[in-house]
Amino acid sequence: MPWKENTTMSQKQGFILQAKGENRNISALCREYGISRKTGYKWLKREAEDGVEGLVEHSRKPHHSPNQTQEHIEERVLAVRKEHPAWGGRKIRKVLLNAGYGQVPAASTITAILHRESRIDPTEAHKHKPYQRFEKERPNELWQMDFKGYFRLEAGGYCHPLTVLDDHSRFLIGLRACANERFETVQTQLIRLFRQFGLPERMLMDNGSPWGDDRNNPYTVLTAWLIRLNIAISHCGPHHPQTQGKDERLHRSLKKEVLRRYSLTDLDESQLAFDDWWYVYNYQRPHEALGLDYPGSRYQPSSRPYPETLPPVIYMDGDHLRKVDSAGRISFANRVIRVGKAFRGFPVAVRPSVQDGIFQVFFCAQPVAKIDLKSNNC
Repeated sequence: MPWKENTTMSQKQGFILQAKGENRNISALCREYGISRKTGYKWLKREAEDGVEGLVEHSRKPHHSPNQTQEHIEERVLAVRKEHPAWGGRKIRKVLLNAGYGQVPAASTITAILHRESRIDPTEAHKHKPYQRFEKERPNELWQMDFKGYFRLEAGGYCHPLTVLDDHSRFLIGLRACANERFETVQTQLIRLFRQFGLPERMLMDNGSPWGDDRNNPYTVLTAWLIRLNIAISHCGPHHPQTQGKDERLHRSLKKEVLRRYSLTDLDESQLAFDDWWYVYNYQRPHEALGLDYPGSRYQPSSRPYPETLPPVIYMDGDHLRKVDSAGRISFANRVIRVGKAFRGFPVAVRPSVQDGIFQVFFCAQPVAKIDLKSNNC
């Protein structure tokens, strides 16, 4: 399979990211990855001296030669395009420059070469239009999470690709081959990612299962668990998937560069393909929104470690505490207020807002409902 060679690179990069975390035990981390301490420190040294390219085992001899010809450059352009059929002129030019080639033509010239050699579908080219981009100021301030549409596996069953993307850096935190979209499956995958990269400040997701319920009660058992980890939750507006535009764009790239190219047999083979593309996307693929840098050049793991034991639910002095009943309701000021079944059995806090007669209901640090004593709507 074409992805097995690069899977080792994704493992190396995962080791480096975790080793850079605060107070990490290198010996224990080496045992976790099944490598010797000597190998672990060698990887750290190479990455510190040469960046991610230092982790590549093959010769790093520069490709530049004064005898390079235009024909040779065109051959390299077509070779990169063959390996990455969805990449255009700007990305290919950046790859050649990074590889040390001299006399690399302009992106427009590379695009003309691709057109001349019938490597670009004109109907597809017209679909790509620039759009206005917004991003958070620092890594881990916001992660976007979603499922790419599921696909059938050759051996039977389906794969549901789970994607988690850092908003600032476009770093692909996780790309996991899941058998379903249930709470237990997603929680298991998120714990794995939290242990590796730490906790984000906020996560953005749509209103679908398992992280959304409905307009009146958007919280689920999964999002209640995330809130207990002190991760703020945001849902995109109903019928507005563009709120997760970066993740949607990622899904289109995943479809073009992986799902259309390979017929995947089972979940294990899918994960191998995903691991390989995770490395390519984060450390090789130039990203136009980043000035053709790769996402890994902008990303650093979070300084907030994953707690193996959930913290207790604690509120401020002066809060009005209410326990959520089995139907997801509380009583306050002689009213019954729906808070959501996700919080059944837990205490919530009722606090007055700056507006007279309006109270906010909090679960941990997340506002989850509003009480308006001046109206019949709660």
